[in-house]
Amino acid sequence: MATQAHGHKDTADTADTADTADTDVLIVGAGPTGLALAVDLARRGVRALVVERAGELFPGSRGKGIQPRTMEVFDDLGVLDAIRAGGGLYPVGMIWQDGTRQGEHRMFDATETTEAEPYAGIPWMVPQWRTQEILFARLEELGGSVAFGRELTGLSQDADGVTAAFASGAPVRARYAVAADGGRSVVRRALGIGMTGETVDPAPAIVADLRINGLDRDNWHVFPPAGGEGFLAICPLPHTEDFQLAGGFEDPAAEPDLSLDGIRKLVATRTHLSADDVTEVRWASDFRPRAAMADRFRQGRVFLAGDAAHVHSPAGGQGMNTSVQDAYNLGWKLAAVLRGEVPESSEALLDSYEEERLPNAAHMLGLSTRVHRGEVRRGTATQQLGLGYRGSSLVRETRDGLPEDALHAGDRAPDGTRGGVRLFDAFRGPHWTLLAVGTDTGLPGLAARTVRIPAYEAYGTGVFLVRPDGYVGWAGETAEGLTEYAAGVGVGPGAGDRAGSEAVG
Repeated sequence: MATQAHGHKDTADTADTADTADTDVLIVGAGPTGLALAVDLARRGVRALVVERAGELFPGSRGKGIQPRTMEVFDDLGVLDAIRAGGGLYPVGMIWQDGTRQGEHRMFDATETTEAEPYAGIPWMVPQWRTQEILFARLEELGGSVAFGRELTGLSQDADGVTAAFASGAPVRARYAVAADGGRSVVRRALGIGMTGETVDPAPAIVADLRINGLDRDNWHVFPPAGGEGFLAICPLPHTEDFQLAGGFEDPAAEPDLSLDGIRKLVATRTHLSADDVTEVRWASDFRPRAAMADRFRQGRVFLAGDAAHVHSPAGGQGMNTSVQDAYNLGWKLAAVLRGEVPESSEALLDSYEEERLPNAAHMLGLSTRVHRGEVRRGTATQQLGLGYRGSSLVRETRDGLPEDALHAGDRAPDGTRGGVRLFDAFRGPHWTLLAVGTDTGLPGLAARTVRIPAYEAYGTGVFLVRPDGYVGWAGETAEGLTEYAAGVGVGPGAGDRAGSEAVG
């Protein structure tokens, strides 16, 4: 299998010299999940060590679609500009038959951006290797690093922490560990956590990054099944010379040939192109689409995130995005415990990770499967903007009689600009935000950024305490009862960031 030369190697990539000092959080796996979590923890001042079995970052384009909600997460993590610069809009599909263009195919039902949903629309395309490079660069900017060449061989835990053993080099001791090591997670297996699911398609599929002649870069080229062969799609990757090839097979017993000659034969058989038009294969992999989820997302001091917790069909672009949401949900909770904002003996905050993420992952697994089977179009449902945590033990809605479509505690906090304040600017960073909308009610002094804005239809009126992950934790007509809720989630008394903000609007 050929690989791309995109992966970065860290200065700590030699196992024998890797940092063996105690760390707060050990993150196993340097994919998008592990890197996003490491960035989130680093900006909160939490010591985290990322260990990666491979000698470099993953070199392929596999998870290339970034959904609107993930764009919002990347905005908060400080990488949105780089993600925008490194990607582009998905090209319009072009159906081919017998070497002739048959017409355009719209894979996504596009939605319009709005003030409340500034990144809505079709996903933003960025090859996975580039997304990882961007997150890795941000992690280094914040003082973090990745220890490459560190293959985990064992994991044990006790009342005070976790000890990880490796194929070479000294063990690592951490207060908590996070498995972000993929669908075949060594950590999950070591913990004995089962994975329950189904095969979405019994036949194998292939994905590869290649260089190819004879196709324009303005379209996503689709070659429908013909003559007993499976489908083939070839998509240009923005700001590269590469295309991503994705293909399926009809025969469950098929064994895809990932070599240059094998992929050349595949292209020549299923398209009007010749074998010689494929000039290079830079990375290739085969898989069988499946949907599976871990039976639990937490065991003691170890958490599962990303593909270690849930494996999706690639249809609909939900796998990597759901994984980044896992990291975003977990990061602030771990930090609150590790920084003493919530007593370590209180399990409620850390337990809420599984409580909130497992149902969302299950929902997205079902959606991915339905998209794969052609039962659902890619559109509003796949953008992940409507996902939330209503009913979570970690949120409080104190208002009665709200319409279903009104903003509730547990919902994503909308963007918008009122009174000269852009809300995403106010939310950006590792803090909580106390937001008063269209009301002069008194607000308690909390260790949160405090903002007042005029009435805004996306919120109605009232008081909202917005969590560090951009979801409404508490909502009320007034601030009555807010102080008690805030203390339970680690938002203690404080002056907040009031300077100039309370007078806005």
